[in-house]
Amino acid sequence: MTQQSMDTFLKTLSSSAPVPGGGGASAYVAAVGMSLGSMVANLTTGKKKYAEYQEEIEQIIEKAGKLTDELADYMQKDAVAFEPLSKAYGLPKDTEEEKTHREEVLEKCLVAASETPLELMEKILESMKILERLSVIGSTLAISDVGVGIQMAKAALNGASLNVFINTKLMKNMVVADDMNMRADEMLVQGNELADSIYETVMDKVR
Repeated sequence: MTQQSMDTFLKTLSSSAPVPGGGGASAYVAAVGMSLGSMVANLTTGKKKYAEYQEEIEQIIEKAGKLTDELADYMQKDAVAFEPLSKAYGLPKDTEEEKTHREEVLEKCLVAASETPLELMEKILESMKILERLSVIGSTLAISDVGVGIQMAKAALNGASLNVFINTKLMKNMVVADDMNMRADEMLVQGNELADSIYETVMDKVR
C-alpha cells in the first residue's frame, strides 16, 4: 500500500472498498508526522549552534527514519488485519452450526483487528517522544514543524484508538476486550498529555 501514489491512495480511501480505512489513514498521518521530525533533525545536524547535541541528533535521524518506515508499514498491516473481519461479517448464519462458526471466526478476527491499531499506538508514542526531544534540541528555525508533527501524531493516536474500541465493543470475550481497552486508554492519556505539552512548548517558541 505504501507503493501507491498519493492520488491512488486517496481515491481508494474515498471509495466503498473495505480497505484502506481509518486505520490506514491514521498510519499514514503518523508516518508524515514522524517524517517532519526527521526533517527537523536533518536541518539541525552539522550546525555549530547545536554542536553539543550532534551525536544525539545523529541517533534521532536514524531512529526517526526507521520509525517512519514502521509507521507507514501499518497502512498495509491494518488492511491485512481488517479484510478478514469484513469478510467474516458476510458468513452465513441460517443454521445454529453456521451461527456458531460465524461467531468463532468473528471473535478471532475482532481480536486481530484490534491488536494492529494497538501496536500502531505504541509506535506513535515512540514518535512522540522523539518529537518531544526535538522540541528542545531541534533547530529553532524549524521548530514549527515539530509542532505540526506532534499534532499529526496526536490525531493518528486518537484515530487508531477508535479502531480498537469499535472492535472490542463487539467481542464476546470481555476479559480480552477489557485488557485491550485498558491498554488503549493508558496510551491515550499518556499520548495526549505529551502531545499537548509539546505543542505548548513549540507555541511558546514561535509566538
